[in-house]
Amino acid sequence: MMLERNVILMERELGIYVHIPFCIKKCAYCDFISYPNKLEMQKTYVDKMLEEMDNSKKIIGKCNITSIYIGGGTPSAIDSELIKKIVFKIKELERNSFVQEVTIEVNPGTVTQQKLNDYIEAGINRLSIGLQSTNDNLLRLIGRIHTYQEFLKTYEMAVNTGFKNINVDLMIGLPNQTIGDIKESIDKITSLNPMPQHISVYSLIVEPNTLMEKWVNEEKFDLPLDEEERNQYAYVKNILEQKGYKHYEISNFSLPGKQAIHNTNCWEQKEYLGFGAAAHSYFDMKRFSNTDSLHKYLSESFEKIRIIDEVQNIEEQEKEFMMLGLRKIDGVKIDAFKNKFGKNPIFLFRKEIQKLVEQGLLEVDLNQIRLTRKGLDLANIVWEEFV
Repeated sequence: MMLERNVILMERELGIYVHIPFCIKKCAYCDFISYPNKLEMQKTYVDKMLEEMDNSKKIIGKCNITSIYIGGGTPSAIDSELIKKIVFKIKELERNSFVQEVTIEVNPGTVTQQKLNDYIEAGINRLSIGLQSTNDNLLRLIGRIHTYQEFLKTYEMAVNTGFKNINVDLMIGLPNQTIGDIKESIDKITSLNPMPQHISVYSLIVEPNTLMEKWVNEEKFDLPLDEEERNQYAYVKNILEQKGYKHYEISNFSLPGKQAIHNTNCWEQKEYLGFGAAAHSYFDMKRFSNTDSLHKYLSESFEKIRIIDEVQNIEEQEKEFMMLGLRKIDGVKIDAFKNKFGKNPIFLFRKEIQKLVEQGLLEVDLNQIRLTRKGLDLANIVWEEFV
């Protein structure tokens, strides 16, 4: 697919997503496209990715790149010189000299001082550290390769290296996890000096074809009941807000001014290009992705590795704007919807909104449509109205 055709690009904002599919060991709950024990392929993979970026240089070079997000897999598992090459290539191709936010996901146990130095040199200004829990027993249970102490070492190194924007990932709904476990994790993380600028809290989802699904089916442990998980979520929300974090998206909390730019742009239906195996993109009202086969990605032409998943019409785009926007705690701004589509969402989705308001899941004021407290717990029901 040729992205360059018939697209007016000047002054267009664009995010960049880079997928590094390599990891040391696949976690028990993970269904992301990742390849353990294939680190010997990392240079070949990055070389192909740089070619893919060159193939899209007419777009990258004429857009304003607002953010770069390097995810995985475990990006910190690969040689940091390769990470530098990736970021430098994007900056070589883009038209601005400054990208607001450049994030890399890192896992404790895979980070060294040299890697952090190289990330700073490349212009990476935000780290996302995958902790999940401060309880080492829970970490072992879900297949993490690190301990809490290794996280502390990584965090201290990152702060001392100069990183001033750090996210920490936590999980709730884990097997045998209690409110006490979650309280301990929150207390320890928010006692760090400095506190993380951002905390993401995700519920465990038992995905098909994962070790976690196998263990659940074998009844190896108990998962929290829905009501218990809702109580865990409510506890996290209340305690983080008390500690000064703003709850700005269902799973995300930040100190003032530290909301994640890349993810926020995705929730606001802004465009981004993805590079690498299994990377997804949204551009020119099309959602497309690269093959998730590492072999095909490395051996096939760019036209063959890219698959168009969806070509949106206006109606589909409007519904998606609502669904994505309702992930944010502030919800959908009515003026923003009008500016983009020239329509008032209150009238366009009158039946859906009225139904959800009557169910106590949505609330509407002069310029916002947002989830209620009950709606946060039952967000999937809300989103289904806009599918």
